[in-house]
Amino acid sequence: MNFKVPRGTQDILPAVSWKWQRVEKIVQSVCDVYNYKEIRTPIFEQTELFQRTVGDTTDIVQKEMYTFKDRGDRSMTLRPEGTAAVVRSFVENKMFGYADQPVKLYYTGPMFRYERQQAGRYRQFVQFGVEAIGSDDPAIDAEVIELAMTVYKRAGLSDIKLILNSLGDKESRHAHREALIAHFTPHIGEFCTDCQNRLEKNPLRILDCKVDREHPLMKSAPSLADYLNESSSAYFEKVKHYLDIAGIEYEYDPNLVRGLDYYNHTAFEIMSTSKGFGAITTLCGGGRYNGLAEEIGGPSAPGIGFAMSIERLLLAMEAEEKSWTDEPSLDVYLVTLGEAARTKGFELLGQLREAGLRSEMDYMDRKMKAQMKSADRLQANYVIVIGEDEVNNNIVQLKNMTDGQQNQVAMENLLDELQK
Repeated sequence: MNFKVPRGTQDILPAVSWKWQRVEKIVQSVCDVYNYKEIRTPIFEQTELFQRTVGDTTDIVQKEMYTFKDRGDRSMTLRPEGTAAVVRSFVENKMFGYADQPVKLYYTGPMFRYERQQAGRYRQFVQFGVEAIGSDDPAIDAEVIELAMTVYKRAGLSDIKLILNSLGDKESRHAHREALIAHFTPHIGEFCTDCQNRLEKNPLRILDCKVDREHPLMKSAPSLADYLNESSSAYFEKVKHYLDIAGIEYEYDPNLVRGLDYYNHTAFEIMSTSKGFGAITTLCGGGRYNGLAEEIGGPSAPGIGFAMSIERLLLAMEAEEKSWTDEPSLDVYLVTLGEAARTKGFELLGQLREAGLRSEMDYMDRKMKAQMKSADRLQANYVIVIGEDEVNNNIVQLKNMTDGQQNQVAMENLLDELQK
């Protein structure tokens, strides 16, 4: 029987995984200077958590979640996104009582959605996300957006743009909701089944439909911008003001609708403008979610966050033909000839690694020429050659692979010589 990786997933092999590690280091370093702390939540949660927060009319809940019954007959779901789990943890662990507010968190980990596989979009994918919970200051909105933009800039991306919109508060969204229902109701039979189901529950989601995007009523639908009340407009203006102070350029798009129900006020996406990127250009999306903590039984704790795909970040780097820092090279490779040399080499290998040097030796009993080729493939900076004579005389042959020079070095002086 031939086993293969499950459809919609991938093996991240060593030839590529080092690039992931570089991205993860960028993420960690940026979050560190912005004072965001890491949180790690379970990969699966109670199904109802996502139904209540993400929204039971969304494609995620209706079509894409990996849901199963555990041995206690409880419905569990592999997390399709990170915000709901983080807010659940915020409420459960009473982080709202922390002296320092807002609570600023970040996460990196796998998410799961059953959807059609496309370039950079998998059924198991990795997201980096940020959540700032406990403040409704528009300045924190700008900070979260700036953090996301900083990650992309540190990764070397330049062909990106920020798209911005306001979804308004409850009052504004209610007025817009009623206008949308009145607009679509006379012709709702011309729309797909999903849109028909959304009409009464969440008509805003109709505007995000991929099936009926070209329907004439989509273009003439009431704009949320026309229904923002005074406080919502004032909030949005302050967010833009702080982005201007930070020197972050943005495009206002009144038709930007995030795909999850919990968003309100600020909504944004960061997109790739690189010609070689492909049809789906969104790299990152996020927004404000005041009321989400209350939805799952917590106190009032307004929040804002985003999630970005690591896979799509890597694709964007390829599209812009950004060169990576070279794959980590090997410090030392030990070439051993004979059983006595192998034993001594293994002893030296432990000493080199204890000193912090990336070291390797041959375990295939290959001849010297094959071992040297292996050292070259691993881009070793130095090669140590040990044979029977070297063991008897307590010396090694040390070769610099950059300039080809080779010197005889006493074993007791080897570490000092290498560390020079």
